[in-house]
Amino acid sequence: MKNLLFICSQNKLRSPTAEAVFAELSGVDVDSAGLNNDAIVPLVPEQVTWADLIFVMEKEHRSKLNRKFKRHLNGQRVIVLGIPDDYAYMDPALVELLKKKVAPYL
Repeated sequence: MKNLLFICSQNKLRSPTAEAVFAELSGVDVDSAGLNNDAIVPLVPEQVTWADLIFVMEKEHRSKLNRKFKRHLNGQRVIVLGIPDDYAYMDPALVELLKKKVAPYL
C-alpha cells in the first residue's frame, strides 16, 4: 500500500480533486491538505510522516513545505506537478491533467 499526499494552498480545489480522483485506485491510500494556515484542512506533521509520496501543485508549495515541515520529511519524494490555481473542483481538465502527471509515479 502506497500513501499519497496531495498539497496545495487552501485545500479547496486542486488537492481535494486529486484526493477524490486517486482514492478509487487499489493499492493506494490518499489524503490532501493545504499549506496556508486558513486552509480547509491545514497540513499537519502526521500527514507528512504518513506519506510515501508527496505531490505539490506548484514550486512555491515545495519551498513552503520544506520551510514548515522539514524535520518531518524523512526522505519522501516531493513531486511538483506544475498545476496552477486555474481550475474549479473536479474540473474535467484538472482531472485529466492530474491523471497524466501522477500516473508515472504510481
